[in-house]
Amino acid sequence: MLNRIDLRGGARDPRRLLPRAQLDVSVAVERIRPLVEAVREHGYPAIREASERFDGVSPERLRVPVEVIRAAEDTLDPQVRAALLESITRARRVHADQRRVDHTTQVVPGGTVTERWVPVDRVGLYVPGGLAMYPSTVVMNVVPAQAAGVRSLVVVSPPQKDNGGLPDQRVLAACALLGVDEVYAVGGAQAVAMLAYGATVDPDGAERCEPVDMITGPGNIWVTAAKRLLRGVVGIDAEAGPTEIAILADDTADPAHVAADLISQAEHDPLAASVLVTPSVALADAVDAELARQVPAAKHAERIGTALRGEQSGIVLVDDLEAGLRVVDAYAAEHLEIQTVDAREWALRVRNAGAIFVGAWSPVSLGDYCAGSNHVLPTGGCARHSSGLSVQSFLRGVHLVEYTRDALREVAPHVVTLAGVEDLPAHGQAVSARFPGETS
Repeated sequence: MLNRIDLRGGARDPRRLLPRAQLDVSVAVERIRPLVEAVREHGYPAIREASERFDGVSPERLRVPVEVIRAAEDTLDPQVRAALLESITRARRVHADQRRVDHTTQVVPGGTVTERWVPVDRVGLYVPGGLAMYPSTVVMNVVPAQAAGVRSLVVVSPPQKDNGGLPDQRVLAACALLGVDEVYAVGGAQAVAMLAYGATVDPDGAERCEPVDMITGPGNIWVTAAKRLLRGVVGIDAEAGPTEIAILADDTADPAHVAADLISQAEHDPLAASVLVTPSVALADAVDAELARQVPAAKHAERIGTALRGEQSGIVLVDDLEAGLRVVDAYAAEHLEIQTVDAREWALRVRNAGAIFVGAWSPVSLGDYCAGSNHVLPTGGCARHSSGLSVQSFLRGVHLVEYTRDALREVAPHVVTLAGVEDLPAHGQAVSARFPGETS
């Protein structure tokens, strides 16, 4: 079922040879630009028209009433409620330890620099609602924002035909469990534009969604394109692409586990990527046999099969685990599983991955829901330079510079000298003016 790429016996650069989905976000940007501008200029009418066109829903009012959000919690299945609460508890435990503290450095006597960590004031959190519904993404976005101290949180999620034009009932319930009461039934590029620019959200123009400072959360290519277009108007977490899993495994791995984990990510989207990197031909053969057995029995077999057969998925054969490590670092997967002997030792040597799942008993599905880690992670190789969503995503470092007269006098000649080197004499004069006749 999976394509095979043989990288054995050579020192070829794996980056160009590894499977990867081909998405042209720049084309999508131009497609959604008129819609974004329409939302900016017209607000509610443009949003409602886009919702009708793309979601088949035309909600009268875009903001979900608080009582509806609370009612969603009341009707939540007890098992789902318990699972969400456990997910929230574990995520809060992990994210609470990520909060940075202010630190003051005494540079010289009388001269200090304090680095303060200040939360973003208002954040928009995007929760997808296409092929699947994601109450877990509410948890993963809201928990770190709350831990960072973000003052104002707003959730947007696409309206659902089968829920009266409201976002998915479980998404609303997750918002209620987390204490988020500003929720809008808006999805796609129009939701990103509404968050970035602010917009009216009812036919009378009496109610508005105020603009946010930052937008986080995954979405489809149109959401990604809107985030790229509006980056700078607002901050964004990342340009999320289709989900991906890479598994570095040797012949000690259980092929049934490996196949199940590859399938679990392929279930998300026909463009999802599932990649096995192994020096073991026997394991590769056994995984293919397991896929042939497991995929037809899966609920979303057609979607999974499309993803596994796609150019973005495959089995990469390597000479040994050292070569496999080079390959997974080059691939920089959103999710990387290590299923080898001494799995932790290999995991500690990985440099590029959104999140690393160590050993046979730490599947990606655990991280999606209840590990305590965050599942909003960099895709498309962006793990080479970017991190997943965390408390730090919502914090800004601000320096407080405090010097006394004597401390400034002591360094003044150096400031004047460097200002002269850069031909910015007024910079030097701003210091010299404080010490007439003392600096040159």
